[in-house]
Amino acid sequence: MTNQSTRRPERTAAWKQLTQLAEIAPQTHNRDRVDEPDRFEKYSVRVGSLLIDFSKQRIDRPIFRGLTALAEECRVPDLVSAQMTGEIVNATEHRPALHTALRTPNDAKLISVNHDIELERSRMLLYADAVRSGEKTGFTGRRITHIVHIGVGGSHLGCELVCRALNRSGIEIRFLANIDGAATNRALRGLDPETTLFIIVSKTFTTLETLVNAQAARTWFLERTCDTVAVASHFVAVSNNAHEMTKFGIATANQFTLWDWVGGRFSLWSSVGITIAIAIGSSEFGKLLSGATAMDQHFRDAPIAKNAPVILALLAIWNSNFLGAQTHSVLSYDSRLKTFIEFVQQLEMESNGKRVHTDGSICNIDTSPVIWGGEGTNGQHAFHQLLHQGTRAFSADFLTTIDPEHDRAEHHRWLLANCLSQSQVMLYGNLNQVSDSIDVHEIVTGDRATTTILIDKLNPEALGSLIALYEHKVACLGMIWRINSYDQWGVELGKRIAREIYRDLGSPSSENTDRSTDGLIRTIRERTNSPFDDGNN
Repeated sequence: MTNQSTRRPERTAAWKQLTQLAEIAPQTHNRDRVDEPDRFEKYSVRVGSLLIDFSKQRIDRPIFRGLTALAEECRVPDLVSAQMTGEIVNATEHRPALHTALRTPNDAKLISVNHDIELERSRMLLYADAVRSGEKTGFTGRRITHIVHIGVGGSHLGCELVCRALNRSGIEIRFLANIDGAATNRALRGLDPETTLFIIVSKTFTTLETLVNAQAARTWFLERTCDTVAVASHFVAVSNNAHEMTKFGIATANQFTLWDWVGGRFSLWSSVGITIAIAIGSSEFGKLLSGATAMDQHFRDAPIAKNAPVILALLAIWNSNFLGAQTHSVLSYDSRLKTFIEFVQQLEMESNGKRVHTDGSICNIDTSPVIWGGEGTNGQHAFHQLLHQGTRAFSADFLTTIDPEHDRAEHHRWLLANCLSQSQVMLYGNLNQVSDSIDVHEIVTGDRATTTILIDKLNPEALGSLIALYEHKVACLGMIWRINSYDQWGVELGKRIAREIYRDLGSPSSENTDRSTDGLIRTIRERTNSPFDDGNN
C-alpha cells in the first residue's frame, strides 16, 4: 500500500461537508467559540512533555468531526502503518521513507535494516565521544576545540537546530551551507587547523555547494599545515557514496553511511547527527532519539481525534484549503529554538510544495502554504503588526518553554506574558472594547487561527518529540493531499540550470535563450573586477 491507494481528498464526502462548513464558519467570531465549556480540555493534547493547545483554532465540534472524518476517508492510519513498516512511499524514486527506523529500538518489522542502523550508530557515537573526551585529537595531538559542519539543506538544518538548542560541550560548532565566499571566510575566520575538525555531509557526495565549500576548507587546511596525511585526522564525511568520500581523501575510519532510504530533511537521526552527538554526547543523543520514538509511537497508535501530528495536519488543511490562509507562521518564544523556524520551513515546503498527485495528475487544491516566522518579542516589533491588522489570512504556531533553565525569572515571566498575550490578541482583538472614543485605525479584529505548544523543559527528549511531531504532520499532509512528501524535483532543476549559467558566466557569449538572464550575465561580466576564468570550469 502507498499514497496511491487513496483517492483525491476533494472527492471525499468529508471534504464536501467541510466545504459547506467553511461557507458559514466566518459568520461566527472565534471569541464566541472559546466560551464553549471544557474547550481547552477538548482541544488540547499532551504527548510527553509537550502540550499542544489548539483551542484557539477556528473550529467547533462539527468542523473537528469533519476533519477527523477526512483523515479516516483518506486512510491515514493505514498509510502511517505502511510508511513505518518500510513500504514504498517515495514513488518517484522507488524508495521507502524509513527515518523512523533510525530511532526505533529493534522493530521486528524492520529487521532487514536494524543491524546496519545499530552498527553505524555505534561507530558514530564512539567517534563523537572520543572527540568530546579528547581521546580523538588533531594531527599534532591537540584537543579538538572547533567543528565546521559543511552541508546544505537537510544536511545541516536539523543538526544546526539541535546544536543551537542543546550544545553545552565547550566545543564551538560552526555551520557552512551557502555557496558564498563571504560565508566561507566567516566560517574559517580565526580557526586553528590543529584543533579544527571538518564534518562534510552530503547524501550523494556530489552536492555542488557542499563540495565547493569542502574543497575550500581542504585547501585552507593544507595551506596552513602542508601535510596531506593530516587530512585524515581533521576531515569526517557522511554519505552513501564511499567512492567519492575516498576520492576526496576521507579516511575509511572517518566515513559514515547515510542510506538512500533516509531523506536529507529527515536525516539528523542518522550519522548525519554526528555533529549533534559531539555537541551533546552519546547519552543525550540517545535521549533525543527516545523523544522522537515516543512521538512515533503516539503517531502510530493514538486515535485520530487525539493524535497530535494528525491534528496539526488537519488544522493546516482547514486553514489553508478551506479558510484561505496562504501562509503559516512559526513564532518561537524561546531563543534556543530560533533555528527551528528555518528547519520547519524546509521540512514543510520542500516536502509538500508539490503540484502533482502521486498518480501524476495535477493538483486542483492548494498544497503547502508558505512557512515563515520569527523569534519572540523581536517579531512583535517587526511583523506582528501585519498579523494583527493586515488583510492577509494566515495561521500560526506559538512555541515556548515553561522551565527556561536559567535564573532570570523576570525575563522569562515577561517572555511568557508576551507569548500568551499575542495569541490572545490574535483570538479576541479589541472589538469587544470598541467605543465611540476609539479610532478606526486602532481596531484589531482578532479571529486569527493559532496553536500554542508548551514545552515543559527544552531537553533532548522534548526536542526529539517536537521535531518528530512536525515530521509526522508533514507526512500526514502528504497522505491526505496525495502527494509525494519525499522527493524534490524542483530543487534538482535549479541545480542543473545553475551549472549552465556557471559556464555562461565564464564564456564571452551566452547561448541562453532567456534574454532577461542573458542581460544579467552580460552586466555581471562587464562590471566584475575579477573576470571569471573559463579555464576553471
